[in-house]
Amino acid sequence: MVIFAVGFVNHSELPYQYSVGIRFNSKSIPFPKQTVVWLAGADVTVGNKSFFQLSQNGELVLVDSLRRVTVWTSNTSQLAVASALIRNDGNLVLLNRKKDVVWQSFDNPSDTLLPGQNLPVHKTLRAASRNSVSSYYSLHMNASGQLQLKWESDVIYWSRGNPSSLNLGAVLTSGGVLQLVDRNLNPVWSVFGEDHDDSVNFRFLKLDIDGNLRIYSWVEATGSWRSVWQAIENQCNVFATCGGHGICVFNTSGSPECRCPFKTKSSPNLKCFALNCDSDYNMDTYEHTFLYGIYPPNEAIIIASLQQCREVCMQDPGCTAATFTNDGTSQCRMKTSPYFSGHQNPSLSSISFVKTCSDPIAVNPHNSISSPSLSPVKRSNGLCLSCLIGATSGTLLLFAVVQIGIGCFIYRRRKWILRRAALAYTGRNSKGVMMLPFTEIKDITGNFKHQIGPGMYRGVLSNQQPVAVKDLEETIEERKFRAAVSRIGSIHHRNLVKLDGYCCESGQRYLVYEYVKNGSLDKCIEDDELNQRLTWRRRVGICLNVARALCYLHAGCREFISHGNLKCSNVVLDKNYEAKVSEYGLEMVRPEESYGGEKDVADFGKMQPRISGRGRTRNGFRGHPERVVDKRLDGGVDLKELERVLRIAFWCLQSEEHMRPSMSEVVKVLEGSLTVDPPRTPFSQRLSEDESLEPFCKSHQRPMEP
Repeated sequence: MVIFAVGFVNHSELPYQYSVGIRFNSKSIPFPKQTVVWLAGADVTVGNKSFFQLSQNGELVLVDSLRRVTVWTSNTSQLAVASALIRNDGNLVLLNRKKDVVWQSFDNPSDTLLPGQNLPVHKTLRAASRNSVSSYYSLHMNASGQLQLKWESDVIYWSRGNPSSLNLGAVLTSGGVLQLVDRNLNPVWSVFGEDHDDSVNFRFLKLDIDGNLRIYSWVEATGSWRSVWQAIENQCNVFATCGGHGICVFNTSGSPECRCPFKTKSSPNLKCFALNCDSDYNMDTYEHTFLYGIYPPNEAIIIASLQQCREVCMQDPGCTAATFTNDGTSQCRMKTSPYFSGHQNPSLSSISFVKTCSDPIAVNPHNSISSPSLSPVKRSNGLCLSCLIGATSGTLLLFAVVQIGIGCFIYRRRKWILRRAALAYTGRNSKGVMMLPFTEIKDITGNFKHQIGPGMYRGVLSNQQPVAVKDLEETIEERKFRAAVSRIGSIHHRNLVKLDGYCCESGQRYLVYEYVKNGSLDKCIEDDELNQRLTWRRRVGICLNVARALCYLHAGCREFISHGNLKCSNVVLDKNYEAKVSEYGLEMVRPEESYGGEKDVADFGKMQPRISGRGRTRNGFRGHPERVVDKRLDGGVDLKELERVLRIAFWCLQSEEHMRPSMSEVVKVLEGSLTVDPPRTPFSQRLSEDESLEPFCKSHQRPMEP
């Protein structure tokens, strides 16, 4: 069966221009969908009547007949090439007389990797050149074990891998798994496509022209290619995704698009940021907007207030725009180029200022502002030139005095500002998680003054945002700890406590979480006064919240994540008594706690009776589930609901792990959309040594039936 073919391919956007490439050639893929996976010389094109051949001296050559020049060659004239072959894996190879491979297309990728193809150190995928931006995007495997998406050579906007492993290669498996492998082809890092366990005939990994890296699979049922994984979920987070056409926003359908809020109706055909400003200019404000320079991709960062950020840019002739991060860092990021882009989202706290012309179109700082003395003076205005000069001189003198005063003030306050800003930020990793030195951990916690749980302290950032700081009280290898933080920082779910920052300095290991108002579930259960607020309805809701959180960790993330240490003290309650699970994702830094999902399920089973009832009883309930109910509950208990909660709890505690339900099944039971049978014996855990559970132990079936 012929799967691939090599030959000329036409660029629809370039009439009568052709490239030589490898494309899918399977009969099961319609011709319009036979995607090109490799191009000779990447973006090299030739005209009509050109040819591609294996020359007498053993080189593949592409010759443009109209220009009578060789535009690409394999440079293999010294390798004794005897033949060329396109293999069923899509690899075009040159062989010597011994049938040894002396050159292959797999070693010279363009924008695509096929299953089995290795992207080794210092090799690159580069997006096709379809617009002024796309060819700047590349996928690079560096010597430090990092797979990186780059804009030009300076900006790394996505990075994954194992920094402790050297000389890795990136490989897409036939099963739809992107892996980083060592020299022995042992995987050290991997991500999975949505269909990695499915039977799929054709796949490929491609760096698309929008700067995102995706795995594609051929879907026979629909006759189309489907993206089953992409490196960056939010396309607006791809650097320069809009280029010179504005900022990235999400439309009403949830799709990203580029808009230009600065463009006027009188100039609809101009790019978003024009190059001239012949008239006066203003500073326009855009909330929930983050801007960054792209040509060049750098900017000046100063510590300032919101108003100072605006004024400094306004007064600086070289400033075109500024972004105030508004996240407690007091950072003002000033752009000095007319070429900048960004993204806008209601969740962003940043506020941006754009210097606009009076029409308005964004200003070009490299056009000097006209001097009043060089501007024509209209007599009809009746202005006195000497008066104008005098007024200007007086204004300048007053301005100088004010500036000196401000300078003195800033000088005195500088250390204070820097210190306060530093308390909220010393840098953020690619996931937006704060990296804090130990001295700042001590500052925000008041030297660990307010303990709110085992190893947990209340703290306050400089923007008055409360946080909870967890002292891990253990020595964790720095590489593993940072990898865990990177993974945890990318997880967002309403029933999981958000990670805001961390400290990894010398032997110190701290996690900085969002502060959740009502504290730990453990405290609320034990305290008689707080317990009164845990109504039956709230308790059932807490069980469901925790189950949903675990279900998301197990099945909702790109990689399976085990909590490994679930207990009531790791569950906190917000102002509405909705539960959030904390301290998840740490099993990778604690080998002794590296369990699968079965342990999480069992731990959840132990928690449920304690949440819904007393959790400990010496008299048992012997056919009366109401006996397990916390006596401090003032009625309102639904006995059928209680029985369902206890049944699923006991199924979670089965000693045979394969008999335990998945967390998605647990969620459905607690939601009431799935019935549950009485559990079987034995259990891996009992609520107490002399408690009888026999009334619930009759069936030996699997737990769920729809």
